[in-house]
Amino acid sequence: MGFELTEDQRAIVDTASRFASDSLAPHAARWDAEAFFPVETLREAAALGFAGIYVRGDVGGSELTRLDASLIFEALSEGCTSTAAFLSIHNMASWMIDRFGSEELRQRYLPRMATMELIASYCLTEPGSGSDAAALRTRAVKDGNSSYVINGGKAFISGAGVSDLYVTMVRTGDDGPKGVSCVVIEKDMPGVSFGANEKKMGWNSQPTAQVLFDNVRVPIDNRVGEEGEGFRIAMKGLDGGRINIASCSLGTANAALARATAYLSERRQFGQPLAAFQALQFKLADMATELEAARLMVRRAASALDAGDPNASQYCAMAKRFATDACSAVANDALQLHGGYGYLKDFPLERYVRDLRVHQILEGTNEIMRVIIARHLLKDAAR
Repeated sequence: MGFELTEDQRAIVDTASRFASDSLAPHAARWDAEAFFPVETLREAAALGFAGIYVRGDVGGSELTRLDASLIFEALSEGCTSTAAFLSIHNMASWMIDRFGSEELRQRYLPRMATMELIASYCLTEPGSGSDAAALRTRAVKDGNSSYVINGGKAFISGAGVSDLYVTMVRTGDDGPKGVSCVVIEKDMPGVSFGANEKKMGWNSQPTAQVLFDNVRVPIDNRVGEEGEGFRIAMKGLDGGRINIASCSLGTANAALARATAYLSERRQFGQPLAAFQALQFKLADMATELEAARLMVRRAASALDAGDPNASQYCAMAKRFATDACSAVANDALQLHGGYGYLKDFPLERYVRDLRVHQILEGTNEIMRVIIARHLLKDAAR
């Protein structure tokens, strides 16, 4: 594995970084304060190819790799963590349709998803099944040979109420993972409704709410993959989602470290810059080291996923666990180095800390990441 980016990858990073500094960073604090979902800005990102990053080109996708996507999300999150993270969710939904959907489904939805004319959300979690995703209860019952009738609800759905499409895991069979299927549900289908927007600690530039289904009739043609494949599709999607959310953590932590480094160089106490104090130099050194270690793990996992490595899921879980923990700590340390100023909304540090906190929970909590890693280790040991 090489550590240097290719010329094409450097160009991709430059494009994403310019977009982050010009179109995201100047507005991120306002979007956070006003809980404003910047749909038009998301569509500007889509025009750069950032809404179908690893989707095939015949439907408008960029046909890039998971490593390329990691670089993009790291760069974008330096501008606005929450907005970059929503793009990750939209990309995950797009990839599921592209990878597992029928040709008719691909052609019907993906060209407009690539431009974000159609915005997509991913629906797995339910009020009674968070970490135990295979216990979901939203049920789809066949009505003849042409449609499902769906009843139930999903919780903590990013984009709920605004997104046009909901890539949803439903129960079509018996209890357990083999009874789960995946369907695309449109916002305007009769019986689809939404709960009130959740009042969150962070990620305020995207709405989060319940999605409710009351006798929603969905064409069987909207199924992604075969019946009973939904849980496998969901887990495949989450491998990439974990890399992406870890990448968003990297970018935010990098911004926090840069802010802290500049602040220590400018702020004077006891007659000298704070950067002259060895204790604070050591803190910066540790922050930079943890961040670089996380970056290497994330890129290793992305490369494994691109290569079809049989251990890719384990590497993705490791990278997500380590990077989201480490980057959250880096941002918190950066806030501490700013003293009282770090606690003020005049500075972005408190927003970085709030936005990063949920990364240790979503795409599978970091406790579940440990379960996944341990299962792989024990499975290998039993061979």
